[in-house]
Amino acid sequence: MENQIDTKRKELLFGNISRHRQLTLNACQYIWENPETGFREWKAHRYLWDAFTALGYSPVAAGNIPGFYADIDTGRPGPTVLVFGELDALLVEGHPDADPETGAVHACGHCCQAAALLGLAAALKEPGSLEGLCGKIRLTAVPAEELIEIEYREQLRRDGIIHYYGGKPEFMYRGMLDGADVAMMCHSASIPSHVGAIRGGGNGFITKQITYMGRSSHAGGAPHAGVNALYAANQGLNSINALRETFRDNAHIRVHPIITKGGTAVNAIPDCVTMECYVRGASMEAIRSANQKVNRALAASAAALGAEVMLQDRPGYSPRSRSLAFLELARDAMESFLVKTSYGPDTWSGGSTDLGDVSCVMPVIHPLIGGVVGGAHGVDYRIADPEAACLDIVRFHMLALELLLRNDARRCYSIMEDYQPPFTGIGEYLAYTNGFILDRNAVRYDGHGNVLLNLGTEEKTI
Repeated sequence: MENQIDTKRKELLFGNISRHRQLTLNACQYIWENPETGFREWKAHRYLWDAFTALGYSPVAAGNIPGFYADIDTGRPGPTVLVFGELDALLVEGHPDADPETGAVHACGHCCQAAALLGLAAALKEPGSLEGLCGKIRLTAVPAEELIEIEYREQLRRDGIIHYYGGKPEFMYRGMLDGADVAMMCHSASIPSHVGAIRGGGNGFITKQITYMGRSSHAGGAPHAGVNALYAANQGLNSINALRETFRDNAHIRVHPIITKGGTAVNAIPDCVTMECYVRGASMEAIRSANQKVNRALAASAAALGAEVMLQDRPGYSPRSRSLAFLELARDAMESFLVKTSYGPDTWSGGSTDLGDVSCVMPVIHPLIGGVVGGAHGVDYRIADPEAACLDIVRFHMLALELLLRNDARRCYSIMEDYQPPFTGIGEYLAYTNGFILDRNAVRYDGHGNVLLNLGTEEKTI
């Protein structure tokens, strides 16, 4: 049966994984103790690069950003399977294990993914691991899944170092995913050890930087002479909240702004207030529609106070499309060794991942495996059971590869044929996402009492 793995075969594969148990756990501990945020993960990069090289791989570096891939050729023609391991940490103020200088901490478990990628690389070098398989396996250490520090990433973009804020779309741009046919990764989750969960798709989003510009004056002596950028920003927040009932439930719209700078002195009318925001949704069309409403609300709020507002929109991540056939393969792999597997192909996540960008051009899976506790992105998050959180991910990937690439990769080819990607290729997809880029002062005053909301196709005079 194509959905089953022989017991002796599984014992061989798991034995090969166990031989590198300590290598895997040591990597997890090192990366946990050396957290770095997106596009800064040079410690993790060097650690894994050296380990891959020691195993006999010839990694291909991304270049001037962290990350690399290493190919394994089975020696028989067939498809190419991508396996991702993410490198980056979060910023979680107050976490007991956060870096005291940067505030970075692996409160999403990417250290487990990265360690599992190394454990898989080691196990695949063992005798018998590739027996009966065809095609290629591309092990990919990728940076910057957590889209944070927007100002820093925008500076990298302006400096020509990156073109996209997320590691996977940046790897797509750099050709690091060229030739791949399907992609998978497995994420740690706050569920019991040796338990798996498989879910359907998830939201995408665009990211926004918003700068309200007013005029400073003495807050007590001459407030009438100023234009309060903070009040304009607060009005913008209220206007966004007033929009929420206009969003369709099945569009899964989420809009969540924060104020990153609200003034400099309490006795001065704030003349510059900055915000960051995501607009999330279940489709690119829904995101675009919601974002037009948000931009109109932000601009009208500036106009109401006599302020200006600079809108800077950038592509974030695309919605993650599901492949039912690939999800079923993930279930088969998990049920063959885990205590329990929760299967919910019709569930939808309001969160986002840049694996969604990859799903725009090929089938992907993103299941969950237990072994951590605490809330994701929270101060109580920790790796409670490294054996489960790391080694079970290796086991899952090994069995998924077995199901994909044995029997002349019949099941992998079936998944590929069944999937209808939203775009025909990486170039078409990236060109589409570039359409979300916006840099615009959204309010203009003509000096004759007229105000123009400068929103492109939605320009309005008031």
